[in-house]
Amino acid sequence: MIDFKNGALIKLKKAAVNTSDVEKLLIQSEQIVGCYSGIRDYVVFTTKRVIAVNVQGMTGKKKDFTSLPYSKVQAFSVETSGVLDMDSELELYFSGLGKITFEFSGQSDIVRIGQMIGEFILK
Repeated sequence: MIDFKNGALIKLKKAAVNTSDVEKLLIQSEQIVGCYSGIRDYVVFTTKRVIAVNVQGMTGKKKDFTSLPYSKVQAFSVETSGVLDMDSELELYFSGLGKITFEFSGQSDIVRIGQMIGEFILK
C-alpha cells in the first residue's frame, strides 16, 4: 500500500512491463494508457485509474495492487520536462487519502496523462 501520510514520492521511467496481472483487474472498457517502472515496483495508468503495483518477497511473485481511481482526485498538478531538467512530475491529491507524487525520468507522455485525468475529473 502507498504511504500517503509521509507524502509518497514514486520515481518512475517508461518501461515495457508485463501487465498480465493488472489486466485481470481491469473493468469493461478500461484500457491501459501507460506503464512506468521503478526498481521493482511499477505503475499502470488506465483510462479509469492509477494502479500501483508493489512487488514483494524474494521471488517477486507476491504483489500488492493499489487502485487509485480518478474519481477520488480533488486536484492535480503536471510539470513537464525542460531543456536541462529532463524529469516531469505528476501530483495527485486524493480526497480522504492525501497527496502522491509521481516523478518521471526520460520519455513519458505526461501531457496525455494530465489530459486524461482532466477529462475525467472535470466532467
